[in-house]
Amino acid sequence: MPAPDTRVLTAHVPAQLAIQVDHIAARLDRSRGWVVKQALAAWVHQEEERQRLTLEALADVDAGRTVDQAEVDAWAQSLSTEHPKPIPPSA
Repeated sequence: MPAPDTRVLTAHVPAQLAIQVDHIAARLDRSRGWVVKQALAAWVHQEEERQRLTLEALADVDAGRTVDQAEVDAWAQSLSTEHPKPIPPSA
């Protein structure tokens, strides 16, 4: 029986993905549930970080901290040369 502070989630996944999860669980000597819980926790963390970074970037744009696209393009093209340009500063 699950602990009182847990919930059961059910999802249909492609058979090949389930097989891969089973292989990982066996290799780690862990349960399928443990592997899925770790993967889901990592994904949630990644999505929260993506949201935080998006809000941070939007705040930078609102504050005018941007870099001209032409400067970025010139910098990127210089990376494959012998003398790459420094990273363009934000406005």
